[in-house]
Amino acid sequence: MHKTQHYILGNWSEGQGEGTPIQDSVTGDVFTSVTTEGLDVPSILQYGREKGDTLRKMTFQERGNMIKSLALYLTKKKKQFYEISYRTGATKIDSWIDIEGGFGNLFANASLRKLFPNQSYHVEGEPIDLSRGGRFMAHHIMVPKEGVAVHINAFNFPVWGMLEKCAVNWMAGMPAVVLPAPQSAYLTEAVVKEIIASGILPEGSLQLISGTAKNILDTVQSQDVVTFTGSAKVGRMLKAHPQLIEESVPFTMEADSLNAAVLGKDAAPGTPEFDLFIKEVRNEMTVKCGQKCTAIRRILVPEKYMEDVQIALGKALDKVTVGDPRLKEVRMGALVSHAQRESVKSQVQRIAETAQIVYGNFDDFEAVGADSKKGSFLRPILLREDNPMKNEAAHVTEAFGPVSTLMPYNNIEEAIKISKLGKGSLVSSIFTNDNSIAKEFTIGAASHHGRILTINRESAKQSTGHGSPLPLLVHGGPGRAGGGEEMGGMRGIKHYMQRTAIQGSPTTLTEITGIYQPKSDYKEAEKHPFTYHWEDIQPGMSLKTHKRTLTDGDIVNFANLTWDHFYAHTDITSLDGSIFEQRTAHGYFIISAAAGLFVYPNKGPVAANYGLEDIRFLRPLYHNDTIYVRLTCKQKVDRDQKGKEHPSGIVKWYVEVFDTEDEMAAFATILTMVQKKQTTFVEMTSESIPFYLSKLSENTKPNWGMMTPQHMVEHLEFTYRIASGEMQNFDIATPEEYLEKTQETLWNYKPMPKDFQMPLMQKGKLEPLEHPDLDTAKQKMLEAREEYIEFFKENPDTLNKNAVFGYLNRYEWYLLERKHLNHHFNQFGLI
Repeated sequence: MHKTQHYILGNWSEGQGEGTPIQDSVTGDVFTSVTTEGLDVPSILQYGREKGDTLRKMTFQERGNMIKSLALYLTKKKKQFYEISYRTGATKIDSWIDIEGGFGNLFANASLRKLFPNQSYHVEGEPIDLSRGGRFMAHHIMVPKEGVAVHINAFNFPVWGMLEKCAVNWMAGMPAVVLPAPQSAYLTEAVVKEIIASGILPEGSLQLISGTAKNILDTVQSQDVVTFTGSAKVGRMLKAHPQLIEESVPFTMEADSLNAAVLGKDAAPGTPEFDLFIKEVRNEMTVKCGQKCTAIRRILVPEKYMEDVQIALGKALDKVTVGDPRLKEVRMGALVSHAQRESVKSQVQRIAETAQIVYGNFDDFEAVGADSKKGSFLRPILLREDNPMKNEAAHVTEAFGPVSTLMPYNNIEEAIKISKLGKGSLVSSIFTNDNSIAKEFTIGAASHHGRILTINRESAKQSTGHGSPLPLLVHGGPGRAGGGEEMGGMRGIKHYMQRTAIQGSPTTLTEITGIYQPKSDYKEAEKHPFTYHWEDIQPGMSLKTHKRTLTDGDIVNFANLTWDHFYAHTDITSLDGSIFEQRTAHGYFIISAAAGLFVYPNKGPVAANYGLEDIRFLRPLYHNDTIYVRLTCKQKVDRDQKGKEHPSGIVKWYVEVFDTEDEMAAFATILTMVQKKQTTFVEMTSESIPFYLSKLSENTKPNWGMMTPQHMVEHLEFTYRIASGEMQNFDIATPEEYLEKTQETLWNYKPMPKDFQMPLMQKGKLEPLEHPDLDTAKQKMLEAREEYIEFFKENPDTLNKNAVFGYLNRYEWYLLERKHLNHHFNQFGLI
């Protein structure tokens, strides 16, 4: 029999022994087994710690781009995962939540790289001045922990459950050891096989132990982090492990909880909120066959609407078809196993000791396209508890399946109390169009919930729903829900990092943090900072400007230009009793004047003004005051290339405005977009091209492709004749929906792919040669280039067509020429 494999110590391997048999949830057939016998768990953990050094040394931008690449790679492979997921009992929609929801976590966390510095560690918060003179200060940094993240996951989300955690620890620079639950570990295994095959992650960043390793916590260390998703009972047992206590290992638990959905008193039958409530409850009962830690287990309804909700919900559940999840007509599949079905039945019976089953039962039924006895099928079950303030079974017992309990409340205060009887939940939702009700419930219930969703007719169309944890929001809850917290954007990443307070002089802390700290020593720039490319600018690089005197005319003209006629600027007769002594310069004029002093006028690497932060005016500046400016690089932030622009990064400049007494009057942080160096391509000029062509002979062999030297030169001539408009009788091969993205690639600094097939050339064949020999071909190519240059001199605004990139302007043809010639000259080893 096939065994679900482990990826450990850099290899795929199987555990010893026959292992635990695993059934197909739909057919009941045993098709694999899981065993962790014989695994050297201490070595697995140590391997991750040692190999994790590569991940720790990567910058946040490198980690984020790595995770983004992985998300794109897995998305292309998603079809195979859906086929495997059906075995877990999941429908296509269920699988979409698990599989593509998991990939979505990768994308979302990858985008967080933009919020972190361009280094391997994070600088948190604002600097703290610890002295009057400003020469002794403090800050906080966060560095990756030097251990492994051990993720013990539940069976219900074998893909999402792994990736929502791993995306976060990878962004933090920490490797992971993942232990999926045995029942569905085969799906996790399939995804991990593709992750490892991709080669995108550094070795050791991910190890997989398929199933339960009982000794996994025996050798964890203080630099490790342990997370657990599953039942509250098992979580509490793990949390008390002596090794966790001895080593003070961070332990995050996300446990099952009795989540409540509340129908507002204003949401009467017939209102949009009532209909939304019924739809959401039905969905949360049936999606993933109710096997969701965020599913609605308690349905809180105003007492007067109990019958209406029971009837409406019964009609909605009547439309739920149960059966083989592969079939389009099936809405709800199977539970993960026979054992899980029996567990749900047992828990329902416990709740039914005080509550009444008002919809569904355990009787045999016909599953669509499947045998309900062989598969792990169960119909939705709705219970009704009419005395929720007295009977506790529905508040302490979770039937982890398509089960929920209806219960009444008299007023919003009582609804809040009932919601809290769950003793801590992951999520609650309230359906109301009355914002005062929404506010009262949210504030009143928040202490016992990790997330609260308010839904009304305005938000419903774009709402992500009651049961959907989002990557940028915290997921977890107090009390029974585990008391933990995961995801949450930057918050989640910080769980895998060590926060350390650092103290020292501003200059020392500038060096440590990579961010200029006020009153740090300046690094005088040898030339104007705006003449440097992004890579060459460093924090602390500074320019002291010349001086400017502010005049009455400046202030009055600025007032007229902006229509800002505030009395301090325009009416000196109204200054009595104010903080102003004379005609006062506008704060924004001061910043504008500062820009006039520090801006470099010539075209250079600075592409654009990107924004303004942290602007402060420390004291008024009056007419006849004289100012000068200090422009200092505060921080560099990497960014992705967007649209038709060259690769660039953001530079944050600390701008200090001083008077002639060297007293600071204002400061601000100004952001500029600064182009990166282009080091990939050799510039192609009328001088360099003949030089490179002189190296080419008939005997020169290509490094790739089937072109001969003369074919290559004639191909370039052909391209120049297209560029000059001489040849335009062809169609654009790139589909219109991809054309803009294709054009954008001209602006990046990446080489053209090898063996690219030009649409106007025959695939797998060489075109007939036009010229008698190579020297003639070279001469004709250079003549065609001169004609192309002259054409755009005379017609600078013309757009000429290219078969791959569509219509291009003069500058875009220049970019294409540079890429294209570098591509072919590299092909023949000329550069």
